[in-house]
Amino acid sequence: MSLDFGVDIPFVHHLGFTLERFEGGESTLHFAPRPEHCNSFGVAHGGALMTFLDVVMATAARSANPDSGIVTIEMKTSFMQPAPAAGGTLVGQGRLLHRTRGMAFVEGTVFGPGGQLCAQSSGTFKYVPPAQPAGPLPTD
Repeated sequence: MSLDFGVDIPFVHHLGFTLERFEGGESTLHFAPRPEHCNSFGVAHGGALMTFLDVVMATAARSANPDSGIVTIEMKTSFMQPAPAAGGTLVGQGRLLHRTRGMAFVEGTVFGPGGQLCAQSSGTFKYVPPAQPAGPLPTD
């Protein structure tokens, strides 16, 4: 069962991330990479994985303070092995390690379809007022 992110994030919808868990400083998301998310080796592109990890960590941080917005201050990512893109879903798990009134320190991990560790990240996030709806984008 996929949950609602609570805010409209067009880039997340474009990539197809789904939120499966959002509670108590923890998150679980799924990502089924498509061919356009691959690099020249036919595996999930590092940039797509970093975006996935960014969202995994941000949702873990927001789950402890759901009425707030959150922005990334910094993140560090290590890639352990290629994340297969064909025929499988990647699982991202986020965990809030420490929180102050205005900051969150979080870790995120991406596992391949067989449960293998593919990438790990740590990040610092800032709690901000929630985003206001921007309205429709100009068409011309």
